[in-house]
Amino acid sequence: MGLLVMADSNSRGSIGGAHLPPQNLVAERSVLGSVLLENHAIDEIADILRPEHFYSDIHQSIYAAILRLHESNRRSDIVTLAEELDARLQLEDIGGAPYLIEILETVPHAAHAKYYAEIVRDKWIQRSLTNVCTEILRDCYSGSDDTAEVLDRAEKGIFQILADQESGAKLSMDEIMLATLDRINARAGKEGSISGLSTGFEELDRQTNGFQSAEFIIIAARPSMGKTAFVCNVAEYVAGAGETATLIFSLEQSKLELAERFLCIRARLDGHRLRKGQLEPAERHALMQASSELSELPLFIDDQPGRTVGQISAICRRLKRRNNLGLVIIDYLQLIESDDKRASREQQIAQITRRLKGIAKECELPVIALSQLNRGVELREDKRPRLADLRESGAIEQDADIVMFLHRPDAYNPDDRPGLAEIVVAKHRSGPTGIVNLQWKRESMRFTNHDGGIDPNIVSGF
Repeated sequence: MGLLVMADSNSRGSIGGAHLPPQNLVAERSVLGSVLLENHAIDEIADILRPEHFYSDIHQSIYAAILRLHESNRRSDIVTLAEELDARLQLEDIGGAPYLIEILETVPHAAHAKYYAEIVRDKWIQRSLTNVCTEILRDCYSGSDDTAEVLDRAEKGIFQILADQESGAKLSMDEIMLATLDRINARAGKEGSISGLSTGFEELDRQTNGFQSAEFIIIAARPSMGKTAFVCNVAEYVAGAGETATLIFSLEQSKLELAERFLCIRARLDGHRLRKGQLEPAERHALMQASSELSELPLFIDDQPGRTVGQISAICRRLKRRNNLGLVIIDYLQLIESDDKRASREQQIAQITRRLKGIAKECELPVIALSQLNRGVELREDKRPRLADLRESGAIEQDADIVMFLHRPDAYNPDDRPGLAEIVVAKHRSGPTGIVNLQWKRESMRFTNHDGGIDPNIVSGF
């Protein structure tokens, strides 16, 4: 029996007019027989093939037993496999030892184990696609759901299939511990003193240890404090120095306005002069140089107003898959459209923040959302923001891993430490809170490192 048997008639056909799901039982038997014939074959296929990939329940049980034997450093043969299955009262269900012998005797060649495994996995992918498409058809014909929600569920289903090809769900503690140790070792081997994504601001990086994968980060401030300019500085650094694909959802400003900000930051130009078109030859040269450099960066801008979280998550999944997206920035939280128009505003914000945290976990990247503060800040003598100042919902504070406030004393009193910008880390789920001092250069809309560093007083009362 050669490789041509992979065109098994069971792989796609019908019985009595009823179509069978995509499958290939010959390939399933062949991959199991290959492992029984040559135990080393399991090392080639264990990372791409899981028990649930098999169409036959019998073959799922056999393969799961082989994996258990392999993980306990025991050899898989007819005797040990039958004993393992019998211990779990599964031997008779799979047809007893005679079926194991039949599998072993019909294997074409153990050298092709990986090829057989890929066929089994491909059939599972096709079955998964069939299930997703069936659900999409059902949703479309029911006509009861919002079209955007149907599209989001459809894309999420396809994305999940793609993600499942790469890694299985890690549920048991032994698997979780191995993955955790791998992450710790990766941090130890990483250059520099931080383990997360660097912002380009040294003291902020030391305070937060960089922005970590799956973190949901809130940056809040009153209007005109420089929220957008700050995240543009971060995005320009991350996409430039770190060469990490960065996506900005600009729900308020157009992509052209944002592009001008990036040009000012990159070329260190006076934004007011740029808007008036009053540039010297040297400044024009710097502008063209900055434009050329920015064009090469993995930086993406979506400026469609009224985006829903469903639309945002769909775009993030696509860029994660195509461009290895590493950072998402949303400007700003309160402009995201809610999918539930009937809920109160507080409930809507709670739903939005919960789903943004879900995007961070699903795509395994930091998500930064800018947020407004209520007017209570203006009524106090101490203008420095507090957690209680977050606008519209306590869920913002609850769902965020890090909450930072941007505060400039000279915005209220021009003589109060002009040019100083404070990043108040008011909540840090995995580290200390504190105040990081930066320098604000209004003309070029740039934030730079400040000699003052971190305020030694830990922030309290936030």
